[in-house]
Amino acid sequence: MRLFAIRDYRHLFSAQVIALFGTGLTTVALGLLAYDLAGPRAGMVLGTALTIKMVMYVVIAPLAAAYVDRLPRRTLLVLLDVVRGAVVLALPLVTEVWHIYVLIGLLQAGSAAFTPTFQAVIPDIVTDESDYTRALSASQVASTMESLLSPVLAAVALTFMSFNWLFLGTSAGFLVSALLVLATRIPEARPSTHTKAWDKAAAGIRTFFRTPRLRGVMALNLVVAAAGSIVVVNTVNHVRDELGGSRSDVAWMLAASGTGTLLAALVLPRVLDRITARTVMMTGAGVLVGGTTAAVTLIAAGLTTWTGTAIIWTVIGIGMALIITPTGKVLRASVGRDAIPEAFAAQFSLSHLAWLITYPVAGWLGTSAGFTLAWSVLAALAGAGAIGALLLWPRHDGRGAMTRPVTPARHASGKDRSTLSKAA
Repeated sequence: MRLFAIRDYRHLFSAQVIALFGTGLTTVALGLLAYDLAGPRAGMVLGTALTIKMVMYVVIAPLAAAYVDRLPRRTLLVLLDVVRGAVVLALPLVTEVWHIYVLIGLLQAGSAAFTPTFQAVIPDIVTDESDYTRALSASQVASTMESLLSPVLAAVALTFMSFNWLFLGTSAGFLVSALLVLATRIPEARPSTHTKAWDKAAAGIRTFFRTPRLRGVMALNLVVAAAGSIVVVNTVNHVRDELGGSRSDVAWMLAASGTGTLLAALVLPRVLDRITARTVMMTGAGVLVGGTTAAVTLIAAGLTTWTGTAIIWTVIGIGMALIITPTGKVLRASVGRDAIPEAFAAQFSLSHLAWLITYPVAGWLGTSAGFTLAWSVLAALAGAGAIGALLLWPRHDGRGAMTRPVTPARHASGKDRSTLSKAA
């Protein structure tokens, strides 16, 4: 592929992939660490830790996107990798639950700043418009692969070693990521068209609120978060306490959801050539509402089995891919090229705002009141998000989000580059 012939992009993409897998392994290991420290209350501990993560993402990501053109970006990326590696290395040493909260806050603050900085660097390294689009797609594919392979790798590793070694491997991964960034030639950032940092941070969010299809995306974010929280937060207690499984079984059950995500992601590119993004994403919303409803039905009736759980987790993974995979295409079709980093940063924050709502429900309510009530609330939130998306995203707007080209910055006038594509 011509894109990977670009040396600097190849190094930067490799750094992203390694950091993604590091984060994925940390998530699996964190759930097991929480179970060791808190036992049946692990869901509450993990829910709190992930809520802290979402707060960092919602608050820090827009600020990082606002100031990224004023800082030495390569130095910042390396520093963030080093900080994250050091924090992960300290996680196996914790003996109290509050230690987890402090370290997770530091770790996720670094991740929240890394992602918008990485996204802002891509257009300066990949200057061709078609290659730039492929670079954004490659980044999405990497995230999808991580969701599948991280739990599988964790499951294999846990057969031979303690989960504490996962933290050590993750820390080494962040160090390798930092070295790859050091080997990348990252040009100085171009000045933003926004003179004030807050204007830049808020520009992408304002675009979401005034664009019908992007308002629909915001509602769909809630659907993804509601269903995904059941898998991310409650799998460890569900597998260990309800099904009587082992540590490896927790990782394999997470991998079931990742398998669904990967299968859908492999099929979607061809599907999206013939069907609008809106249709695919609304179908995904229906799948997730069905998956969460099935989870509630089985847990309430006491019929939960290994097979039933694996099927539901796989269905949830498929539904998440149906919504997440086309999102980048919808964003690119909704803004001018110069505004793409701001739009992606806004989606990063707004999507994590939805998880900030659902993580506490899965963790705190699931621990205090049981899975039946918690999952019922999450299923209701998924249904509300699906209905909201149908109302906010007009049907006739779907084809436009698929076909409208984005004007390349190097061929467009200054006025054209700063003008957002009009949504129906």
